[in-house]
Amino acid sequence: MHLLFWLSIIPFVTGWMGENHFMPASVFLYGVVLFLAAIAYFILQKLIIKSHGKHSVLAKALGKDLKGKVSPVLYVIGFVSAFYSVWISGTIYVLVAIMWLIPDKRIEKELVKETS
Repeated sequence: MHLLFWLSIIPFVTGWMGENHFMPASVFLYGVVLFLAAIAYFILQKLIIKSHGKHSVLAKALGKDLKGKVSPVLYVIGFVSAFYSVWISGTIYVLVAIMWLIPDKRIEKELVKETS
């Protein structure tokens, strides 16, 4: 529910950002909402791993989860830089989105190992 809450706010802040022509305050709030959604995802992931055990297929597949740890850091850099340059913030937000669009084969590889 925590993650869904933050995801449900994204259309509001996206609309506000567009209506205000990417004013620093709206870009800042957009980044804060993305950051909080990333934190909620991280918490959810940790709870799922905790319920399945540290040696579960998911825990092995995620490993150190570089993407999951780098994303919140980039979001913080993005929303802090919103008051300096909205272009820098926007670029960082797009880079995080692209990072998540690149397929991650770790879970598939671990499932193949598990069934073999």
